Amino acid sequence: MKTITEQLANYKSVHLNRNNIITHFIGIPLIIWSIALLLSTVSFTVEITSSSLPAFLSGSYHFTLALVIAAAVLVYYFILHVPLALMILICFFPLFYSAHFSAQGEGPYLLAGTVFFVGWVFQFIGHGFEKAKPAFIDDLNQLLIGPLFLIAEIYFALGLNKSMAKDIHDRAVEKRCQLEQAKA
Repeated sequence: MKTITEQLANYKSVHLNRNNIITHFIGIPLIIWSIALLLSTVSFTVEITSSSLPAFLSGSYHFTLALVIAAAVLVYYFILHVPLALMILICFFPLFYSAHFSAQGEGPYLLAGTVFFVGWVFQFIGHGFEKAKPAFIDDLNQLLIGPLFLIAEIYFALGLNKSMAKDIHDRAVEKRCQLEQAKA
């Protein structure tokens, strides 16, 4: 598995333009919210009854597919970088909560589809500014790195881990130069 620095540098190599990054701060949360909304419509209950467990753990637990997938992705983020995973947990919790709440309302599928489409419009507008294809075209794992990239941008803007920020930026610029040379 690639390190957080390698993955963020790869992502940043096609996200160096400020306008592209701004559009991603709109598009990525919209896409995540729409997917969370859709996945929140799928729910299930787990019954836990065991004499070997403490009594307070027994009972019925209600889960949504959004919660299960978000938990799995969060584990991946914690493996990559604990501080960024903690930040993403705090910053993206409102998205998931509001998506779960919206899934109970009228027309969640149409709403999810519309928001998903609008989110991708912002993404592709951003890449028009960048004049570079999205990172996931060459590596589907980059779809998971996009949200972490936004959090990393905030993390670095707060002055945290300046050496990591510089390393990521330098690697990204080097990779971008290689991409440009390959095109020529």
